[in-house]
Amino acid sequence: MPAQMDVFLNYMIFGNTVFRYLVTAFVFAAGMLIIKLIIHKVIQRIKKFAEKTATTFDDFLVGLLENIILPLLYLVVMYFALKSLVFPEILEKTLNYIILGVLVFFAVRVVIAFISCGFKIYLKKQGDDNALEKSLQGIMVVIKLVIWTGAVIFFLDNLGFKISAVIAGLGIGGVAVALAAQTILKDLFSYFCILFDHPFKAGDFIIIGDFMGTIEHIGIKTTRIRSLGGEMLVFSNSDLTDSRLRNYKLMEKRRVVFKIGVVYQTPLSQLQEIPKIIKGIITSTNDAVFDRTHFLSFGDFSLIFEIVYYVAGGDYNKYMDIQQQINFRIKEEFEERKIEFAYPTQTIFVNKAG
Repeated sequence: MPAQMDVFLNYMIFGNTVFRYLVTAFVFAAGMLIIKLIIHKVIQRIKKFAEKTATTFDDFLVGLLENIILPLLYLVVMYFALKSLVFPEILEKTLNYIILGVLVFFAVRVVIAFISCGFKIYLKKQGDDNALEKSLQGIMVVIKLVIWTGAVIFFLDNLGFKISAVIAGLGIGGVAVALAAQTILKDLFSYFCILFDHPFKAGDFIIIGDFMGTIEHIGIKTTRIRSLGGEMLVFSNSDLTDSRLRNYKLMEKRRVVFKIGVVYQTPLSQLQEIPKIIKGIITSTNDAVFDRTHFLSFGDFSLIFEIVYYVAGGDYNKYMDIQQQINFRIKEEFEERKIEFAYPTQTIFVNKAG
């Protein structure tokens, strides 16, 4: 009986003994059993723990384990099980190339998953910003293209293809393309600066030189601004990053300076009361912070007072509403006290002698 068993185990089928096939089956079954009973249960416990936490990174890791690491472990078990068998050289190389290709595929998926997770965390910190989300999606497409291209080049290089000559040719061609498209590349890099540095975003009101308007769209090459007149202004991204611009949306408070003039005939006692009157008006106005009021100068036809105050926030309409309210109050107070505003006048003296 032992002799018959020995003969059976050493019986050759397609270049391998029955014993080798049994070892392969045992390794495969044991590996699958370990994954099912141990690793799979560990992942399920981690998943339950992650559901109780408020962070999203642990949920991402659980998804990574379930969708990428677990299938990869099945592949590893299958690979080690088949390694106990003897294959023809061509079949051995094919198997190794297939395993390499699958490993590269899973490695790329892991890298892309981590980058995508980083973008999601960054987007969450910035709040609900649809424009930023679309921009990150566009960047993600470019990143995926670059990573997959690098992975394909790596895989082909391991297959024995002479990729170095192709890369050298692409490098020379890339330099030529870069020189021809340096303006486009500059705008592209400026786009990344705008995206991550946040000098402005869609909806902000900005002024660049003689142009002003509200940003409607930030593209890869150009940014579109809707002017106050209604027309669309299109700037290249590099023009914006190279320019000094004023972003009124980021203004925490607005400094307001204005002047009023009263007639020269105003008595000194009333002139001394004007700063107190204006201070009381501004102090009692909501979202207005009084700074100073001074009798500034003797004008050509008026006595000029300069007033400075601050408005909380950068909303222009809010500033105009507050200024209008202050103007109405000043007019009302001056009328009650018979203080006259000055307007351009001329006094002509006629000499009647002779």
